[in-house]
Amino acid sequence: MTRQVDQKKKQAAEKAVEYIEDGMLIGLGSGSTVYWMMSRLAERIRDGLQVKGIPSSKRTENWAKEFGIPLTTFSEVQRLDLAIDGADEVDPNLNLIKGGGGSLLREKLVDDASSQLIIVVDESKLVSKLGNFPLPVEVVPFGWETTAKRIATLNVTPILRSNEDGVFVSNNGNYILDCPFQQIEDPIALHQQLKGMLGVVETGLFLNMTDIVLVGQDDGVKVIEK
Repeated sequence: MTRQVDQKKKQAAEKAVEYIEDGMLIGLGSGSTVYWMMSRLAERIRDGLQVKGIPSSKRTENWAKEFGIPLTTFSEVQRLDLAIDGADEVDPNLNLIKGGGGSLLREKLVDDASSQLIIVVDESKLVSKLGNFPLPVEVVPFGWETTAKRIATLNVTPILRSNEDGVFVSNNGNYILDCPFQQIEDPIALHQQLKGMLGVVETGLFLNMTDIVLVGQDDGVKVIEK
């Protein structure tokens, strides 16, 4: 990540903290952009702001503990006031592709439980159509090969995600198939097709969920509202 892009993400992430009010329950997304948001949030907490958060990944949970951000769980609360998250792509209807970091299922659970969803990105993530970023699809490990064959019937070649340890395993113990669709003409239909396939747990299509997108640019932060 270049320093310039990092600075754009940082200023957009810090802008997002302005939407947080005292007493709120906050969904804490995942990724580098959310790191900057949490850093700024920690400063406000030290100044007296009272909030509690639910993290969407183990890494985010560790950041929250490092920053001193109080946490809660869905066993204690069922609704959140606000979630702040990043995205890999954002289209003109504010639909998203997420999951590049591998936390798409937990992110979707947190974001869906929130009354408002704010997405923080730099301008490079804005696209006219979703799909250039390979769509992450979380699948159960058992029989993932047959699940991949089912997905391949949609004219795509799924790629099993790996890392330095071998196969990438999500926080939920699942695998991720990255699917390079190039252009997704009908995100809703594709999401429904994939979710109907045996072995598919969740997709990285976040549809009709986003309320506000904060875009870090050279000349400041652009606010896009639904």
